[in-house]
Amino acid sequence: MLETSARLLRLLSLLQTSREWPGSELAERLGVTGRTIRKDVERLRELGYPVDATRGSTGGYRLAAGAAMPPLLLTDDEAVAVTIGLGTVARGAMAGMEETSIQALAKLEQVLPARLRRRVRTLQRYAVPVPADRPSAKVDTDVLTALVAACRDRERLRLDYLDHAGEVTRRTVEPQRVVNWGRRWYLVAWDVDRDDWRTFRVDRITPRTPTGPRFAPREDPDGDAATYVAGKVSAAAWRHRARVLVHAPAAEILDRINPAVGTVEPIDADTCVLDTGADSLDNLAVHLGMLGHDFDVTDPPELVAHLRTLATRYTRATPPHPPQA
Repeated sequence: MLETSARLLRLLSLLQTSREWPGSELAERLGVTGRTIRKDVERLRELGYPVDATRGSTGGYRLAAGAAMPPLLLTDDEAVAVTIGLGTVARGAMAGMEETSIQALAKLEQVLPARLRRRVRTLQRYAVPVPADRPSAKVDTDVLTALVAACRDRERLRLDYLDHAGEVTRRTVEPQRVVNWGRRWYLVAWDVDRDDWRTFRVDRITPRTPTGPRFAPREDPDGDAATYVAGKVSAAAWRHRARVLVHAPAAEILDRINPAVGTVEPIDADTCVLDTGADSLDNLAVHLGMLGHDFDVTDPPELVAHLRTLATRYTRATPPHPPQA
């Protein structure tokens, strides 16, 4: 009896992964016959686990969604990850989820084995996040869920959007991806009226119902929605921009920056142009100084003047070379 129970738990653990398992593979992993696997699947169904089965050479077993959520089996690492994740949400990463997350966290910690509880408490004690330099807007989970569902179902959305100027505009979009960057969420969507890609901060979106007709899927902008968001959001936030000629191959500069810092255009084998920016001249000067290569700046004039001021300051801070003996 104990052997059967242990085998059922092992079978359930396998089925809770997001894949379809051929009966022969399950039998091999559990060291039983295909007939035993079929009996065990029936036992799981009697216990309330909805196990779907498909016939044929490509068929197999998969755990489907049911009317109620059955108990989950988590590995040690999964249990620790879920616990830490719930703790992060409970600290206010998403609006309206704090209390629910605390309740779920309490239930999970109550059943954690002592060895895992020690791991979680060690992480919580010694892995301390740096507080954000400014408060971030919280995201309504209902809005986030609605946007993700529209992306999945390929349904047009009508939404009200609060722009940077505080104006509310009505938009019709074809949602593509929801991207999380730090503690902010962005919707990447094809703007139907503007006939182009746009990014929208989720905390500024008010979806309107019902959703519109279905649309044909598109490739992600720039081949990757996260990269697209990083570039667009950074550029929109820059107060100062510059195109800098760098005396180095483009590949070397690309290794030193990410899309949030700027874009690189190759000129020839030994030079490239870096299109970059920052919210202050000091930050921009620091970024350029960390390239590790010579560069030429001709504009904007305020950046040229600032670099000259820094060059003079650094020269004064450096003592002259001692005379050679």
